[in-house]
Amino acid sequence: MQLSPSYDARQMPIYEYECEGCGERFEELVAAGAVGVACPRCGSTETRRLLSNVSPAGRQPRGAAVRSDESRRGEREAARVDRIAESRKKRAAGENPHPPKRKKAS
Repeated sequence: MQLSPSYDARQMPIYEYECEGCGERFEELVAAGAVGVACPRCGSTETRRLLSNVSPAGRQPRGAAVRSDESRRGEREAARVDRIAESRKKRAAGENPHPPKRKKAS
């Protein structure tokens, strides 16, 4: 990636361009209203700005091991339903679903 001579990161976004002459795709850090950005391969100013995907702001989880809040909430709810069902089975069988805890011998 090349930097324009008047680089100012606060006001200069990165744009994606394609050269009309050679077909080279490249990114350039330029002022918002800049026209005629030169191609790094052939030097032509016949380039067009492409529409790029915008990255969402903030931290995004990455990787297969990261689960969303929704899936964690669903797992928690499923475990709760399982505990309730187990307690009901014990009550139906005449058992105490919550037996008293024994004190440890000192």
